[in-house]
Amino acid sequence: MKMSRILAPTLRENPGEAEIPSHRLMLRAGMIRKLAAGVYSLLPLGLRVIQKISTIIREEMNNSGAQEVLLPALLPAELWKETERWDVYGKELFRIKDRHERDFCLGPTHEEIITDLARREIKSYKQLPVNLYQIQTKFRDEIRPRFGLMRGKEFLMKDSYSFDPDEESMKKTYQVMYDAYCRIFSRMDLKYKIAEADSGEIGGNFSQEFIVLADTGEDEILYCEKCSYAALDTSVSQCPHCKTELIKCRGIEVGQIFQLGTKYSEKMNAVYLDENNKTKPLVMGCYGIGVSRTAAAVIEQSHDKDGIIWPEAIAPYIVDIIPANHEDSEQIKAAIDLYDNCKKCGEIVLDDRPERIGVKLKDADLIGFPIKVIVGKSLKEGKIEIKNRKTGETQLVGIDQTVEEIKKHVR
Repeated sequence: MKMSRILAPTLRENPGEAEIPSHRLMLRAGMIRKLAAGVYSLLPLGLRVIQKISTIIREEMNNSGAQEVLLPALLPAELWKETERWDVYGKELFRIKDRHERDFCLGPTHEEIITDLARREIKSYKQLPVNLYQIQTKFRDEIRPRFGLMRGKEFLMKDSYSFDPDEESMKKTYQVMYDAYCRIFSRMDLKYKIAEADSGEIGGNFSQEFIVLADTGEDEILYCEKCSYAALDTSVSQCPHCKTELIKCRGIEVGQIFQLGTKYSEKMNAVYLDENNKTKPLVMGCYGIGVSRTAAAVIEQSHDKDGIIWPEAIAPYIVDIIPANHEDSEQIKAAIDLYDNCKKCGEIVLDDRPERIGVKLKDADLIGFPIKVIVGKSLKEGKIEIKNRKTGETQLVGIDQTVEEIKKHVR
């Protein structure tokens, strides 16, 4: 993609509305724009990040045996009333009426809807276990939406729901999801902890949160460096596993998994026939990831004074080819040749704008392209400069080897 064709309106000054780095940098990098409080438009570079995060999630969910569905976002009140959550959920629920005065809500979560689907379609133990997931826009009327994509009224979420014949089987599915979540967040190079959590309005007997470590996080956690223990209960000072003193820090919740049991299936009569032809309730699990929130969490953990430092796995583009002097025909030709030889991978930007080199480099660092390929004065010696955004490492590579160096990053 040529930089001159990308809608990426970068800003030199920090927006006054932005309180935390991810909000500030996504606005400055031209990735998001505010429409209303808690409601943001995703511009091309921001959308590419979200799509790459979604792809990682899809790959790991599919590999774990889950199946993708897409459920309605407009939900009838009747299903919520079956579980008594219509009145319990509170003012966060966007409630609307259709022209016939029937009550609906915009979906903040989909336990009732997926349980309704399961009770209609799952009849026998032979169909179990089943794990269904979706990546979909959710709606919650936050009392104080803030921090850009971190806490909005409208956001993208991956939610999945498992149905098993009994508790033992459900716990196995839960462990599969736990492992899949670890792979998902590890593929994004995130430093995170997994803490036991309150099940809240979702319900169930047991829940764990995946928390990205960041100074700007809303949650305070304690964790042990010697073992895997972490807790949201900051009154504990005893790692209960190894007795090591716990470390206190802040973090951002990006995912949560729940052992729901039969909370929804019993209230909604979602049952199946077992091998003895007896009727039993489906045993459920629920697993969520805040997709847009994860993008913001990555930035909170990975940025510097110059801008975003994206992991290559979710960067909007991986390589930015920059001719230093837009009036130097040799530099322009060399940059275009490199671009033409590599562009098929879809991960290359050519900064063809008639701007000064300083402007191009500032934008590259602000947006967070992992690799800068600078075609400058060294070209006269047959060399191209390649700079790594994360490490700051710079190397001069022969022009004949540059394509191979680029392909190492974009394979």
